[in-house]
Amino acid sequence: MEALFIGQAYIDITFITDQLPTGDEKTIADDYAVSFGGNAVTAAFCCAKLGYKPDLICSQANDWLAHMFNDMAGKYGIEIHGRKVRESSLSFIMPKGSKRAIVRCRDDNFLHPYPQLNLGGCRALHLDGHLGDAALHYARTCRESGILTSLDGGAVRENTDELLRYVDVAIVSERFCDQMSLDVRQTLAYLKERGCRIGGITMGERGLVWYDETGTMQEMPSLAVPAEKIIDTNGAGDVFHGSYIYSYLSKPGASWADHFRFSRAASAHAIQHLGNEASLPNLEDVHVAMETFPEAAPAEVV
Repeated sequence: MEALFIGQAYIDITFITDQLPTGDEKTIADDYAVSFGGNAVTAAFCCAKLGYKPDLICSQANDWLAHMFNDMAGKYGIEIHGRKVRESSLSFIMPKGSKRAIVRCRDDNFLHPYPQLNLGGCRALHLDGHLGDAALHYARTCRESGILTSLDGGAVRENTDELLRYVDVAIVSERFCDQMSLDVRQTLAYLKERGCRIGGITMGERGLVWYDETGTMQEMPSLAVPAEKIIDTNGAGDVFHGSYIYSYLSKPGASWADHFRFSRAASAHAIQHLGNEASLPNLEDVHVAMETFPEAAPAEVV
């Protein structure tokens, strides 16, 4: 095992339509995609597509959707360590331009304890905060063992404050800031106070605001993908996380600025495709995005 990811697993149904029916109405979508879903799950698939096959602890039922999910994981060489639930979770996603609406059907009533794994050889742990007890256990264990710990802070969860004390790289969302009632500077200060060596806030088309090992705050603009090329932004953040974990594993001596430049190009590729699986980049896709799209104008939020 070189990397371990922990998160809630979904099957995502993504469709494009200009009208959502109500009552007895019907409509036909312009296009659709069915794929794996979930924050850390999609990040794990991204890491696997780029070249490192991680282990994944995630929710898992014994139904036909779970069999579909396992087939997808097998295709990418991902080792699944399931934590039993009664029903698989579903997401219905409606992208439009740079926005997306989501309806989730989630079963996170776990029937058994989280699996205990041998972390021999593991070099990175990535969490999305779901499976909170497992996340905390493995974050603490990895921190004590000198294994890099990473958090996708898409939202504030019940044990986020405690979990952050064992996280090396914490990249959170603007929603996280809103939930904490903190501005950008205050959020970065909060992450720093919790002991996160690298901290940042993703802001979609406005890029990334982050601090490095020295505590210096800086901005990294997004890549300027033309609006007409943007199809589905859902999962772009998960691709960002999965690709910086890949970059860290492949070039551990590189700077975090380099890792993040790699991952923003991966995200620039992702938003041009419908559904999580089609959005996953390979190495050539990342390099094409780097060469094709210029940096957007800085957001000037620092």
